[in-house]
Amino acid sequence: MAVPKSKISNSRRGMRRAHDKLSAINYVEDKDSGELRRQHHIDLKSGMYRGRQVIAPKD
Repeated sequence: MAVPKSKISNSRRGMRRAHDKLSAINYVEDKDSGELRRQHHIDLKSGMYRGRQVIAPKD
């Protein structure tokens, strides 16, 4: 069984875990509809992506 050679302090443990946080999802306002959507994702209501019709719009 693996046993640590020395105790890891609370500070060092916290520094290691500092990069494990979850970042907030970035939303942008759609140019055409004015609604919020995620960047680089299809607008599901209109079916548009980068000015092109990609999927059939939801009604």
